[in-house]
Amino acid sequence: MPLSRPARALALSLLAALLAALLPAGAAHAESRTVQGGRLDWGIKSSFQSYVTGPIAQGTWGLTGGAATVGGSQFRFHSAQGSYDPATGAFDAAFSGGVRFTGHRTADGTHELDLTISRPRVRIKGGSGTLYADMASKAKGGGRTTVTSQVPLATLDLGGVDMRGGGSPLSLAGVPATLTAQGATAFAGYYPAGTPLDPVALTVDVRSSAKATPGGAATEAHDGPTTTPPTGASPTANASHVPSRTTLHGAAVVDWGVRRTFREYVTGPLSQGRWTLADGAQDGGALFRFPSGTGTYDPAKGTLDAAFTGSVRFTGAHLDLTLGKVTVKVSGGTGTLGADVTSAGKTDRAVPLVTFTARDLTPKNGLAAVTEAPATLTEGGAKAFGGMYKAGTAMDPVSLAVAVDAKAQLPALPDLGSEAGAVQGATSATPPPTTSAAPAAASSATSDSATPPTGTYLAIGAGVLLVAVLAVLAAVRRRRTGTPTA
Repeated sequence: MPLSRPARALALSLLAALLAALLPAGAAHAESRTVQGGRLDWGIKSSFQSYVTGPIAQGTWGLTGGAATVGGSQFRFHSAQGSYDPATGAFDAAFSGGVRFTGHRTADGTHELDLTISRPRVRIKGGSGTLYADMASKAKGGGRTTVTSQVPLATLDLGGVDMRGGGSPLSLAGVPATLTAQGATAFAGYYPAGTPLDPVALTVDVRSSAKATPGGAATEAHDGPTTTPPTGASPTANASHVPSRTTLHGAAVVDWGVRRTFREYVTGPLSQGRWTLADGAQDGGALFRFPSGTGTYDPAKGTLDAAFTGSVRFTGAHLDLTLGKVTVKVSGGTGTLGADVTSAGKTDRAVPLVTFTARDLTPKNGLAAVTEAPATLTEGGAKAFGGMYKAGTAMDPVSLAVAVDAKAQLPALPDLGSEAGAVQGATSATPPPTTSAAPAAASSATSDSATPPTGTYLAIGAGVLLVAVLAVLAAVRRRRTGTPTA
C-alpha cells in the first residue's frame, strides 16, 4: 500500500537528517595532513638527456642539492614537504635537489646550452595537476641567462586517478606530463608547448598534523663540542664568541657519493653488484654520510683534522672494494678526504683519495660547512680504484659540516620517505617500486586510524535508515489498522 503524503515527508526528513549527521562527520574527521618525507622520480625528457650527452651537444649533466639517479634515465628528487587533504584529494608537495645540463662548449669555456631544473613541486586540485620547478636557462643562441622561480613547467594527466582517501605512503606512478607554454619558454625554446615529457612518479609519507615534526626530517643528534680558550685569556675575551680551537666529539659529518657513474656501474648490468653500509655509515641517495667526527678544528685558521665512523663496501663481478675509517684534513683552503682502502684482501691505511676546495671554513650560526665542493681524484685514489679512473678525474663533490655550538644542528640527510630505495642496488633500503604504464590510483591502504573510512559511515547510515523506514511503515500501518502501540 503506498505511503500517504505525510508519511513520505517524514521518511524524507529522516533521510536528510541522517545524511547531514553522518556524512559531514566523516568529512570533518578527514583533516588536512602533512606531507613529510618522500621522493619524486622524473627523467624530465630522456631524448633531451641523449641530445645533451650526444655527438652534437657533446655535453653533460650534473646533480645538485642531494639529487640522485634511479633506473636508466630518471632523476630522484628528495625530502618532500607539503600537505594533503584526503577528503578533497588536494595535494601540494615540494621536493629538493636539482639537475644542470650543459652542452655546446664555446671557445671561451662557457656553454651555449646551460639549463638547470631544481626544486620540483607537484600541486593537484580538482582532478588536475601541475609540476612547477625553479628554472635557470640560457637563451638558445642568445647567451642571456634567465632565472625564474617555480615555473609551471608541465601539466599532469590524472585521468582515472582518484586522489581522495589516500593513506601513507601515498604513491603515483607513470603520470603523463606535457610541457606548458611557460615551460617551453623556460626550457630555452628547445621544445614547443604541448611536447610530451617523461612520466612522473612520486611516493610521499603522509602524517596527521599533530604527528608532523616541525622543520622536516629530524636532524642527527650529536654531542656538543669541547672548546679550549686561548692560553691566558678568559672564555669571553673573544668578542666574536668563536673559540680558537675546538675538540670535536661527534659534532661533525662528511658526505660523499664517491662517483655517480661508479655507483651506476656497480649496480648496472656489467657488474650486477651492490654496496653495503656498516659501522654507522648512512645512505642519502646520492651520497654516503660518515658521521660522528672526532678530532680538532681551528676556526681562526680554518683548519680541520678529523676522523669519521662508517664504511661502504662495493661488490660485484671482479669487484670488492671497501672504504672505511674516513678522514678529512683541511689546511690553507684545501681539503683532503682519505680512507682505509681494502681490496683483494689487502688493506692500505689512510689513503688520500680526493682533494677539494674549502676556502671558507668559518662558523656561521654555530656551524662551519662546506657544501658540495668539487673533488678531484688523487694519485693514491686512482690506485685505490684499480686504475678505473685517472688522477685528476672529477669525483662526486664533498660536503662537510662541523658544529661549534651545542645548539647548532648538523644538516639532515635527504629524506626519501618510507619504502624508498636510496639507489637501485643499495642494501640499506628496499628498491623503488616499478613504474606502471598507466597512472596508478592513490594508495588507499591504511588511512590514519583516527579517521574511519567513508564506507563505514555509509554502512552505518544505511542500517539506521532501514530501521527508520521500517519504523515509519509500521507506524502508518498501525494508524490505518488501529493496532495499539506496544
